[in-house]
Amino acid sequence: MSTFLSGVAVLLSTLALGCSGYVAYEVFTLRQTLNATSTASNTIPTQVPSPTTTTSPQATASPSPASATTSAISPGQFVQPAFGKKAEVELLSAKRIKDPETGNRDVVNLQMRIRRLATDGVVGSDIISVASTTARNPDTSVTYKRVALNRSTGSVSLFQVRPQASADAYIWLRIPDGINNLDIFVPDTAAFKNVPISS
Repeated sequence: MSTFLSGVAVLLSTLALGCSGYVAYEVFTLRQTLNATSTASNTIPTQVPSPTTTTSPQATASPSPASATTSAISPGQFVQPAFGKKAEVELLSAKRIKDPETGNRDVVNLQMRIRRLATDGVVGSDIISVASTTARNPDTSVTYKRVALNRSTGSVSLFQVRPQASADAYIWLRIPDGINNLDIFVPDTAAFKNVPISS
């Protein structure tokens, strides 16, 4: 009887030893998995900057056309009063672009900033119709109009602009290639003379 019990005890201890070894193996495997995961997570940050470094040449390359655009018109160079002294219009850029429909470079993207100056006396009818802006060749007096109605911001109401605040607007004008200067006529605004076009 005692021999039987001692055999059972040996068998149970052997099973316990085997189970403890299995548990130790599982813990070791789990630790290896966790180490591999943490190593992978540590390598992710080193991979993240690489798209940044690949896009940074594009970011540094993009300002060069912008600088070419701003070189034609300096800030504050073309500013004219609108509606008397209620507002002022500043031309930001006049850049020649390609017409996306025809592929011809006979379009000028004219960007402007409309700033309300008056604190009172502005009524609902004080509206600058940006879409009605025209241009004129200073040498031949030929007049040019917009490309299409949907190629401009439409109209800017001074009544909806807070005093000393401004609103940016744009319009595409159909200007034949080879013309480098324009007289710009924004409605209810003094004329802009000899505005250079950048390419």
